[in-house]
This record gives sequence, C-alpha cells and structure tokens, in this order.
Amino acid sequence: MSQPPATLLPEDTEARTYLDEHSPEDTVRHYPWFCAAWARLAKNALESGDDVTAYAFARTGYHRGLDQLRRSGWKGHGPIPWEHKPNRGFLKSLYQLSRAAAAIGEADEAARCAQFLRDSDPAAADALT
Repeated sequence: MSQPPATLLPEDTEARTYLDEHSPEDTVRHYPWFCAAWARLAKNALESGDDVTAYAFARTGYHRGLDQLRRSGWKGHGPIPWEHKPNRGFLKSLYQLSRAAAAIGEADEAARCAQFLRDSDPAAADALT
C-alpha cells in the first residue's frame, strides 16, 4: 500500500508577518486559526511554570491545526512535512501539546503526541526536540 501524498497547509504569510511584529496574544486575537502563535503561547506558559495554561494553549493550537489540515485534504494519516513552512505551526503545537501533557501528568497523551510528531515527520521531531 502506498503512502498518501504529503499534506501542505496554505501559505500564512500575513499571519506570520503579524506574529513577527506583535505578541502571540495579539496575533491569536487577529488570526485565531494561526497555530504557530498558539504554540508560542504554550511555550511561554510552560517556561513560566503555568503548565495548565500551556496545555490549554497547545491544545487549542493543535485543534486549530487539525481543522486546517482537514480543509487541506488530510484524511488522518500521511506525512505533514516540516520542510513546508506553513506546516510548522501545527507541528510546533503538537510538540508543545506533548510537553504540556507531560507537565500535567498526562503521560499517555504526551506519548501519543510525541509519536504522532515522529510519524508526521522525523525531521520535525528532530528540529523541535
């Protein structure tokens, strides 16, 4: 059985530029679908020790990313390549979700997310860990 085609999310240059110039909080207010901003919020919350908030931010970014993947034709399996820059926000949210789940003691979810990241693209797992 052959591998499904790689999923490529649409370009997000407007949201990316906004995030480069504004805080992640402002970015999610203007671009609530932009999972890279949610991933950054989760990372910041984890670094400040607020594990529950980090989990909420990461989970939101992850689900926003899943919505985008489905709109792009993803059927629940197949590669989500790291090399395609718009995919990175979703993969970062997935990584932050794994970290936040581990921080709040959800070891099973942390392991599932880490495996999903590795299955999506080993290069992403290597770049983020």
